[in-house]
Amino acid sequence: MGVTKTEVFTTEQNRIADLAKAFAHPARVAILQYLVATKACVCGDLVDVLPLSQATVSQHLKELSRIGIIKGNVQPPRVCYCINEPVWEEARATFGDLLASFTQNTCC
Repeated sequence: MGVTKTEVFTTEQNRIADLAKAFAHPARVAILQYLVATKACVCGDLVDVLPLSQATVSQHLKELSRIGIIKGNVQPPRVCYCINEPVWEEARATFGDLLASFTQNTCC
């Protein structure tokens, strides 16, 4: 979505789109699945788990951090990441509500 078009949508619609972006790439899904499965902060071993370069993993982590669904603890030279529980719950509620709002229609 172009930067110039987001202002025509509500804050809620923009937030839903942002949360959806966290799940919009298989690498980000893999990162999230790994963080959920480990149930702890992960420091640096994501590159060993994913078939991606350090730069690519870093870009996906940056996007997940921007959205807020993960949080990081930066203590050079280590950066540790984990699921940001309040935002994870926001995503769960948001998508649950959105998906549950559909009722069977009679068209098509």
